[in-house]
Amino acid sequence: MGDWNHCKNILCIRADNMGDVIMSTPAFRALKETFDCKITLLTSRTGALISEYLSQVDEVMAVDLPWVKYPETDVSVDMIGLIKEIKDRQFDGVIIFTVYSQSALPAAMLAYMAGIARRLAYSRENPYELLTDWVPDHEPFESIRHQVERDLALVSQINAYTASDELSIIYKNEDYLSAKNKLSLLIPESNSWIILHPGVSEEKRKYPVEYWIQTGKMLSEKYRLPLFITGSKSEKELTDTIANGIGAYAFSLAGMLSIGEFIAIVEKAKCVISVNTSTIHIAAAMKTPQVVLYAETNPQHTPWKGVHKLLPFSVLEHLQSKNVIIRYVSNQYYKQYIPCPTPQKIVMELDELLENVSQNFWN
Repeated sequence: MGDWNHCKNILCIRADNMGDVIMSTPAFRALKETFDCKITLLTSRTGALISEYLSQVDEVMAVDLPWVKYPETDVSVDMIGLIKEIKDRQFDGVIIFTVYSQSALPAAMLAYMAGIARRLAYSRENPYELLTDWVPDHEPFESIRHQVERDLALVSQINAYTASDELSIIYKNEDYLSAKNKLSLLIPESNSWIILHPGVSEEKRKYPVEYWIQTGKMLSEKYRLPLFITGSKSEKELTDTIANGIGAYAFSLAGMLSIGEFIAIVEKAKCVISVNTSTIHIAAAMKTPQVVLYAETNPQHTPWKGVHKLLPFSVLEHLQSKNVIIRYVSNQYYKQYIPCPTPQKIVMELDELLENVSQNFWN
């Protein structure tokens, strides 16, 4: 690997969604601590929403690149203009972060055409001149690491290290006060709540609506705490349906909160129950206990170092990916069919989780 010690203006390409960006924060920290550099993050428009809450990121470029899947399929990018913008920023080096089922080579070509002198990434294929610093990608055929470990291992190839491998998100007290003002319009003063987050970007990760409703009713009866059903503005119909089905104690918050306000209510929550989406990585970063309804899509993306219970379930055959690498992982690791966890199972696991948290707190 080449000498990156002179690199003070580094581009990090993490072209996926918020959860993926959050999992890269330890690697960003390693770059900051090692090179004392400016970091510009090139990510998707949804990934960029979290950027102002990442202390390691100095600037952000929000672009939906055509070689990455997004919820919105209409992706149109002025590639010539993007190359010029990257070139004008005069980056010393670029690190391309990927999951094992992605190719880094389209982003490497982008960086090559923009004239970035140092280019680091994993690649299964021989990249030749597209990468100056090539790390052969052996995942998932030899082993699978958590995404955090994968990203840290990548930057370690250029001798970038950090003392802490934990996820990090900036918590702003003003966001909490703003969220409390909004919540006060719905419920009397409350300092404790449970979050249910049902929304997903892919149908294969969905947990049945009727199960959400049953779970909410059981939680309402047991804990007598407000249940916040959270989601984006586009998920309001879903959160309304679930909240109305649960009845008392349940409140639909889809589209009501900014990202900062959402981070704040996750940090203050008694616990979170969520499908595998960016919410679980926010909860892990904020050290909030959580139960994760985890569709078996990628074993790399479980909550990192968070207090959690993982309840996996199988992806139905007709919803499984056509990507041959993801198919390989499914055939190797997800052979046994696992039905969706029942509401009774969720509540039982939550009880055990909170009991353990309470015992550890007092010990």
